Amino acid sequence: MRLATIRLGDQTAAVRVEGTTAIETGFADVGALLRAGGLEAAATADGARHDVDTVDLAPVVPNPGKIVCVGLNYRNHILEMGRELPEHPTLFAKYPEALIGPRDEIQLPPESDQVDWEGELAVVIGKRVRRASAEEAKAAIAGYSVLNDVTMRDYQYRTLQWLQGKTWENTTPFGPVLVTEDEIPAAAQLVTTLDGEEVQRTPIDDLVFDAAALVRYISTIVTLQPGDVIATGTPGGVGHARKPARYLAPGQKLTTSVDGIGELVNVAVQEKTAV
Repeated sequence: MRLATIRLGDQTAAVRVEGTTAIETGFADVGALLRAGGLEAAATADGARHDVDTVDLAPVVPNPGKIVCVGLNYRNHILEMGRELPEHPTLFAKYPEALIGPRDEIQLPPESDQVDWEGELAVVIGKRVRRASAEEAKAAIAGYSVLNDVTMRDYQYRTLQWLQGKTWENTTPFGPVLVTEDEIPAAAQLVTTLDGEEVQRTPIDDLVFDAAALVRYISTIVTLQPGDVIATGTPGGVGHARKPARYLAPGQKLTTSVDGIGELVNVAVQEKTAV
């Protein structure tokens, strides 16, 4: 099954996506659907219909209670950053204000000139879980989506803590859909392109800590709730690790995709600030 959240004026609606048709499910968004235990109902719902290619797509979960991000979780990215494989996941947070839809513009803040891309597989929680066993962790996953953890590197490395570089408003595309695990093919790859140039390509099974391991680890620390999101980390190919370094500039188009899920297509624009 494939689910998305669409914008309808000043409201949103959770939809089931079949081909190029988005069918309303009766829930306000995918997060609300998951919190209500509505996956089974969504599979057969038959509401108003929309064209997926033209409808306004919101972040697939617009207001998650938690967005837990994982740093340095792809082997090739760890190596390109000159680090050793970690014994435990590196965790940081992102706030919902950072999220944008899969076709929205990325707002480049005037305070940063080192805005980098980080294509990621996102995990969306479907069941409340605390101190999960391996089996419980896998069962708690509602599905998967695509996220780009757009990062202000100059702010990230001001201190040892990364948060201030990771959660700038209106910078993190998330979507286009949530898919159940059966929708993702074997050997699925994550690909990021910049103005059509491929900058990242990695099989999603290159993760040091896979989805279930992350749910198990994070749920030991804090209860995970339906609609919570885990961004699983980025592979090699980020701009900051290149020589010379490369960063997002106004007008550039950033595309992020995972086989079986779909793609985010976002143009970077300079944020307009009040005088």
